[in-house]
Amino acid sequence: MALEKRLTDLIIAFSRLEEAFHKTKNVPEDMYPFFRDAAIQRFEFTVELLWKVIKEFLKKKEGVEYRSPKGCAREFFSAGYLSEEEVKLLLEMIDDRNLTSHTYHEEVAEKIFRDLKLYIPLIKKVISILEQKVV
Repeated sequence: MALEKRLTDLIIAFSRLEEAFHKTKNVPEDMYPFFRDAAIQRFEFTVELLWKVIKEFLKKKEGVEYRSPKGCAREFFSAGYLSEEEVKLLLEMIDDRNLTSHTYHEEVAEKIFRDLKLYIPLIKKVISILEQKVV
């Protein structure tokens, strides 16, 4: 799949994540778990697309190939696209994405959802970097 198409898919997925996250703030208390879980599901597929776009970008633009999400994140940092703090957060985000299958534990679900407020701006920044570099 072409890098441009993957990036477009990522942008769409991210907008759906933002939508779900923001809607959660205005729902009745009894509906909160449903909307929180929807936001977490959207987070899961957004992060999956994010690392795959970074992987394709690194292969096409930097000439390097990685097979793991964390390897891609570290190389994206090494290539100068993210700060040390940002890559640490990106690695944390990947760990949380891996925990999404355990959101039946309330503590896990709440932690992931609470951290979305940190992850959303980072995802937005990475998308912006990619949009500038993919032409």
